Amino acid sequence: MKHNDILAAMISPLCSWYETNKRQLPWRKNRDPYRVWVSEIMLQQTRVEAALPYYQRFLEALPTVEALANAPVDLLLKLWEGLGYYSRVRNMQKAAQTVVEVYGGQFPADRKLLSGLSGIGEYTAGAVASIAFNLPEPAVDGNVLRVIARLLDDDTDIMLPAFKKQIQGALAAVYPQAKDCGDLTQAIMELGALVCIPGGVPKCDKCPLAHLCQAKQNGREQVLPVRNVKKEKKLEKRTVFVLEHEGKLALIKRPESGVLAGMWEFPAVEGHVALKAVNKVVESMGGAERVSKLASHRHVFTHLVWDMKGYYVLAKEKSEAFFWITPEELAHTVALPSAIKPFFQAYLEQKKG
Repeated sequence: MKHNDILAAMISPLCSWYETNKRQLPWRKNRDPYRVWVSEIMLQQTRVEAALPYYQRFLEALPTVEALANAPVDLLLKLWEGLGYYSRVRNMQKAAQTVVEVYGGQFPADRKLLSGLSGIGEYTAGAVASIAFNLPEPAVDGNVLRVIARLLDDDTDIMLPAFKKQIQGALAAVYPQAKDCGDLTQAIMELGALVCIPGGVPKCDKCPLAHLCQAKQNGREQVLPVRNVKKEKKLEKRTVFVLEHEGKLALIKRPESGVLAGMWEFPAVEGHVALKAVNKVVESMGGAERVSKLASHRHVFTHLVWDMKGYYVLAKEKSEAFFWITPEELAHTVALPSAIKPFFQAYLEQKKG
């Protein structure tokens, strides 16, 4: 069979399988564009199981696009705390403001207009267009590329932009044949999540497309997809100081661009500082009456690794270079990045001991 014929033939059995086997997820209760969009942004870097409580909490606090557009930034960051990649929620608010100001609070039912909103790329635009508006617009991510590469027995490197564009075009050609484009989009995703899984062995015995799958017929389902080797991440060593003075902790805001842009963190310096050198390093931070070690932590970003060691410092003075806050306020009102939170937890444990 030709590739287009295989893709056309997959639609009916795949959508039937989806109707019977789909997971009951909160964003599937209705096709409100706002709810669909929030779920798609959350799921970009987060597993479904992990995203569920965040999704519920976010929608309870900000049930409409207008509420998101007008939300205080600190509330946004607190609602997003633990999901990481905070630029996503910042872009969500920018997009929400555009939807309110330009489109009267209604998401545009147009892929190009959707992709023009902050933080919405080709995949998210296709997902919202098809799921929320039933438009014949495919959404192609790693999940979809894996399924289609196996289905067509294609050993092209799926990380190549040209391959993604090729698959998007091939799917767009058959999407109009689907009775429900939103179901088709979600069915491909669901198949990749539950059956045609990444790593390990795909569950071909449970696959509604096994009879069409060229990789299975050729015994190549476990060697596909082909993916280029990721570049080694840059390693940065840092030392983090949890400074305390009169029951308050020092925070400092990161620059508005770059890693963890605009987020609060504890004061830090580049490199690993030895215990005996801490007093000298923190002289400019108010000096130290007492110093003790805190936990070390290694945090992996997309293209970067922070290898961090931490110290607790009882400061002699309250430096005006920092924002000072009680531990209780920090726990309930400030969104600490996941990279930094372990040092706060270590501080709390040390206080208990």
